Order: sequence, then structure tokens, then C-alpha cells
Amino acid sequence: MTFARAIGGAGVALGVLAGTPAWAEVSPEQVWDDFKGYLQGFGYSITADEAPGAGALVVSDITVTMEMPEEGGTASFDLPDMTFTDAGGGTVTMTLPVQSSIPFMVDVEGDDDMSGEMELTHTGFLMTVSGEPGDLVYDYEAGDITVGLSSLTVEQEEMDITAARTTLRNMEGQSTIKVGELRNVVQSMNASVMEYAIDMTDPDDGTGRLMFNGQADDLTFDGTMSLPLEEIESEDPNAMIEAGFEVNGGYTHAGGQSNFSFDDDGTSVTGTTRSGSGAFTVRMGADQLGYDVVAKDVAVNVTSSDMPFPVEIEMAESAMSFKMPVLPGEEPQDFALGLTLADFTMSDMIWSMFDPAGQLPRDPATVAVDLSGTARLDGPLLDSDTMESSEAPGELRTLDIGNLVLRLAGAELTGQGGFTFDNSDTSTFDGVPRPEGSVDLRLEGGNTLLDRLVNMGLLPEEQATGARMMIGLFAVPGDGDDVLTSTIEVNEAGQVLANGQRLR
Repeated sequence: MTFARAIGGAGVALGVLAGTPAWAEVSPEQVWDDFKGYLQGFGYSITADEAPGAGALVVSDITVTMEMPEEGGTASFDLPDMTFTDAGGGTVTMTLPVQSSIPFMVDVEGDDDMSGEMELTHTGFLMTVSGEPGDLVYDYEAGDITVGLSSLTVEQEEMDITAARTTLRNMEGQSTIKVGELRNVVQSMNASVMEYAIDMTDPDDGTGRLMFNGQADDLTFDGTMSLPLEEIESEDPNAMIEAGFEVNGGYTHAGGQSNFSFDDDGTSVTGTTRSGSGAFTVRMGADQLGYDVVAKDVAVNVTSSDMPFPVEIEMAESAMSFKMPVLPGEEPQDFALGLTLADFTMSDMIWSMFDPAGQLPRDPATVAVDLSGTARLDGPLLDSDTMESSEAPGELRTLDIGNLVLRLAGAELTGQGGFTFDNSDTSTFDGVPRPEGSVDLRLEGGNTLLDRLVNMGLLPEEQATGARMMIGLFAVPGDGDDVLTSTIEVNEAGQVLANGQRLR
């Protein structure tokens, strides 16, 4: 936790500077007061020097401190000086120095102390607050804004950092906030480019080095957030959710690329990645916790001193999603899990390792699964006791297989089905709640694939014969050459049937 929480806290504060709401009516003092109140709502304490003037307020020596009860210590960081100016017409502007240092320190019990410094630079950053109290609009823009890590010391050992920074170019955005029972925030932001770079050396021997850099084009962010008005202990996510905390948002980009290299003790790895577009969405609240991530037209190229040739792979789509309940309830709640690796291809050099004669079709491969269902949650999902327990956190009630696809080397397996589960019967299936339902499966090209694997010498004939006999127990001929179908059913008596024939 140490460094991640310290930088995370600084990130929250910088997010506020870049457009997260602060309150304003007509005076700079009101803007600053609500800025403090916003951070204090996350459990931070703030000290600063305030210098009011004619229509302006300059705030300097700003220190933000947070308690870390789990580690038994504190983390603190300094924010850059802020100038709040009455711009007339009921608006207030906030500006920052063109270049600022952000020292941070994590002081915990034991040997996990950490300290360092970040640098914040920008061209033309300006935030303007307008609207009415309780319904305010925050507009911000910058030619570019960069946050970088300039130094880091962990357990009294200084890290060798050449670069560790992220830059947003041609950034602009807007945040609006309305206050009722909760503080409701709506945010949007876009930037023409996000650039990032990491260049670090292992301090132990000075030989290991990691370099990683790249960019994403046409970055956009949209999201909403609801915050409790009263101060909630940020170490207790369940208490925050029960008090009304909710976040729903994500970003998209129109394409990105990266370069990386790693050297350590004579071993070197270099590579590139590329994607045509991508998106990431996260949701967290009383109803569910979940995320969706997708990348289109992905390409990866890796070269290593331990491999005789480069590894090149491509995918038309890579996607993953899940959602699950967060808070316990008497009634079952929805969950879902999805995974897609579509039109996966790899270079001929990789194929030649196990198929030099080209006997296997090298058509793009696809793996996809779409699961959903309901479950009853017995305790808060994000509670430490729940996460550390070896027991299941609740009861599985239903499971639906909406889509199953495995397409590889000329063969294709597809399926769909669904089951319900009787949690009062865990003896029929040896500790597992008794399922009831069925799944329909279809296999095309399976026997042809077995023949090819035998001809290639990758599969002994006797093992292929055993596989065919096993498939014959579960499947029947389908609607074409080399097509097999099967309906696997579990009935209410706990019997397992394949195409009506009892197997158990």
C-alpha cells in the first residue's frame, strides 16, 4: 500500500485541480473553503498559508495528510500554490504556477517508509467556476499538463529514475456538481494525446533497466460520481458505499502504441504494442462492482535474447468484462463475466515450431465466453474478512452460458445453456450445490483435427482413439460432415444425461 496510496492521494488532489469540483459563489475564499471541504470528505486534513488581497486569494505551503490505520502511520504530500481570483460576473478563476514540486512522504511502522518528489508542469492551465451555489460548473483547459516522478526513496534506498511521467496535450474539460442528499458530480474531459514514459534502473546492482513509453490518441473521459456530504472513513469502502458513494465512468481512445525494453543480468527483452482503439469503463456502488475493457486491432511484437525469433501476434478484438454484487441482501443479485479473444493470429515462425509442414489450418482463432447468473451475497464483498475467508461469500443460484466459442486449427466448438443450483443439497455432487439444467454443444471439425495431430506426430494414435471413444459417449452425429452435437443435462434427481442417455 505505501507508495500507491501516497501517489493515489496526490492524484485525487491533482484531479481536483484539473476540474474536480470546488464550491464557489462570488468570492475566492468560498472556492478555497470548499476545496478544503472536498478533500476533507475523503478523510484528509489540510494546512496552508492564506494571503487574501484585492479580489484575489493566494494559498501557499499547502500540506495534505492522511492517516493509514492499517499500516499505523501517516502519508502526506504538498500541493502547488494556488491563486483564486474574482473574475467578475459571479465567476472565480484558479491558476497554478507553470512549474511546481510536490514532495510526498509515507511514514509507517516498520521498514516501509517512503519519500520522494513529483513535478507538475503545464502551459496555459486555467479553471473557471461559474453558476449558482448548489449547481456549479467548472470549466478547465491547458495546452499541456505533465505529472512526473522526479525522485523516490524506499526503505532509505534511492531509486534510479531517468523518467516517469504522463502528459496530456490540448486538454479541456468540464465538471458540474449539484448538491442534495449527496454531492453529485458529472465530468467530461478530452485530450488530443496522452503520452507516458518510464525509464528506471534497479538500484541493487545498477544493471537491470526498464524502459516503457507510448501514447494514446484522442483520449476522452466521461463519468459520474456521488459522494456523501458527511466525512466517511476512506479506509472502509463498505461504509462509503452504504453512505451513497457511487462512481460510473470510463475513457476511450482512438488508437495507441507503445515501446518497451527490459535488460537484466544478460537477458534483454524488447517489443512494441499497437491498438486501433480502446475503451475502459468502471462501475462501483451499492448495486454492483464491475468493469469493461476492450481493445480493437491489437498487435504485439516481442524479441528476447532467450528466444530464437520474434514473437508476433495480432487480434481483431480483446475484451473482458465482469460485474458482481457488493452489499449483502436477502434476494439473489446479478453477476456476469465475459471474455473475448477474437481473430487471434500469430506469425508463421511460431507455427513452424510445431507445424513445420503446414498441415494445420492457420485461420484466425477465437475464444469467447459469456456467463451470467444470480447469487446471494452473505457479507460485504469489499470487507477484508470476506476477501480473506476461504469459504464462499454467498450462494450461487443460477448460471447462464449465453455464448461459448472455441475456434482453432480448423475446428469449432460452440455452446449455450443454463443451470439452477439447489444450495440445500451439497451431498449429491460432493460438496457442490446440486445443479439442474442443460447445455447444448456443437463440435465441427473435431475428428479432422485429431487426424491431423496424429499425422503430425503430436498425438499418438491410441490417445486419439481414446478421445474418439470418449466423445462418442457424449455426442451424436450432427447436420453435416464431421459435425457432432450433444445435450448434457442434469435433472432434478441429480442424474447426468448425454442426449437422453444416463451417464451418472
